[in-house]
Amino acid sequence: MWEGNHTEVKFFILRGISIGGGAQAVLFPLFLLVYTLALVENLTIILLVRSNTSLHTPMYILLGNLSFAEIWYTTATVPKMLSGFLSEKNYISFIGCFLQYFFFFSLGSTEGFILTIMGYDRYLAICHPLRYNLLMSGRICYRLATICWVTGFLWTFVPVILVSRLPFCGNEIDHLLCDTGPLLELSCVRDFLTEVTSSVVTSVLILISLSFTCISYLFIIKATIRIPSLSGRLRAFSTCASHLTVVLMFIGGAMYMYVRPTGEHPLYTDKAVALIYTAVTPFLNPVIYSLRNKQFIEAVKKIMQHLLYRLYGARYSSRTSLAI
Repeated sequence: MWEGNHTEVKFFILRGISIGGGAQAVLFPLFLLVYTLALVENLTIILLVRSNTSLHTPMYILLGNLSFAEIWYTTATVPKMLSGFLSEKNYISFIGCFLQYFFFFSLGSTEGFILTIMGYDRYLAICHPLRYNLLMSGRICYRLATICWVTGFLWTFVPVILVSRLPFCGNEIDHLLCDTGPLLELSCVRDFLTEVTSSVVTSVLILISLSFTCISYLFIIKATIRIPSLSGRLRAFSTCASHLTVVLMFIGGAMYMYVRPTGEHPLYTDKAVALIYTAVTPFLNPVIYSLRNKQFIEAVKKIMQHLLYRLYGARYSSRTSLAI
């Protein structure tokens, strides 16, 4: 048991962004729109992958898993952020805080592992095209996706348990969400095991994702340089551009927040970065993947044509039958 002058905390207050009421009135509809579009975009990708047989390939199966993770990743934090824009004090229960903490980091870890496997998939497609269907079959792809989900949720279980057992001497979290740093700052004691475990678990995840992705792309670059034609090299790089952009966004935000020297950091910057990687990034990722992907554009066109045909074709048929 921890000893000291502290009381049992039953709820926390997320202080969020300290701005005027007029600015909050602007931020609420803005981020509500971003959140809604992120849900619609990621759900559209999932439906396209499931309904279009031409997209039943490992790359798109993994992309569908990434979109599914991002739907719940942004849902774990953004609705509570939005409620903070409308209320003077944004309360969250003790259990609710640590559930948010657990799902936010578990889904974030799952995304990191999926992005790493997507880099490995691109490596196999470019460096071993003749053996690609054998090395990355549908069965292997689903197994790797399952491993990403299971590992992602097990990865952060211990740090969440350790932080939740700390004694807290306050209940005001000067952040947009329940995060490791703000929660450790509220603790009445400096627990070395908890701090080191939380730091190591997050850092190792980021370094694994970064290292394996870099290794995959080193082999990809080496193989691409050997392609004799310029158009072939550009086509090979274009298949990786979207994934590499998303990885850089994910790792960039994660490294700024969780892999940096200890010391004082501007809170407003941390909150701005939190807004970006919890709300903006899940909105941008589907756009990045779909705009540069001809198969996705073709799949969308086919669905739109099918819907228009069913809508207007049915009307035309009914009018023709009435006329007869």
